Amino acid sequence: MSAEAAGPGRIPHPELPGLLLSAGERLGDRAESWPVRASTTPYASSFVDVVLDEVETPEGGALHRTTVRHDDAVGIVVSDDHGRVLLLEQYRHPVRHRLVELPAGLLDVAGESPRDAAARELAEEADLVASSWEPLVTLRSSPGFTDERVEVFWARGLEAVSDDARTERLDEEADMTAVWVPLDDAVAAVLDGRITNALAVAGLLACFARAHGGGRA
Repeated sequence: MSAEAAGPGRIPHPELPGLLLSAGERLGDRAESWPVRASTTPYASSFVDVVLDEVETPEGGALHRTTVRHDDAVGIVVSDDHGRVLLLEQYRHPVRHRLVELPAGLLDVAGESPRDAAARELAEEADLVASSWEPLVTLRSSPGFTDERVEVFWARGLEAVSDDARTERLDEEADMTAVWVPLDDAVAAVLDGRITNALAVAGLLACFARAHGGGRA
């Protein structure tokens, strides 16, 4: 293990593999970039690019890694005044399932902030606007192969979008079903494996923790 990975002041666990954090150290991700010896992009589209890199390790070896480059995204936990959350049932062809998900979408509008993107997606996918917005959690959906980063918000103070301002939904979104369920029931569905979408799992659990007194440090 490199000195950088070990971190200053860290010591081995007295009985088990691994290190103990140093006094006062805050646990968290940190930026790090290993040198790229060569890079090619065998596939590029408006939705994703596939990049093949030859990466140099700290020991001087080489790794070949594939990265799917994808726009960052937002997700929204939407709750009404009675403790219910809005979930969308949507067909996802890669996994051949109709998944239970949160309203969500891509940061694909130039200059748009995550908060503004979340408001746009809430109106487009759920026909709702919200007066209260709170950051809930940040996640990297599958960092072993994609650089996608997702910001999840908690939206409250809801009103329906007027009929003449509603967005026409196409393709899989035209077949979505919107359902309202108590937050506790949604969390139970996460914990027993009935909800598996990563964004929904993270967002619902974060919302549950926040609603019960948890919060960002």
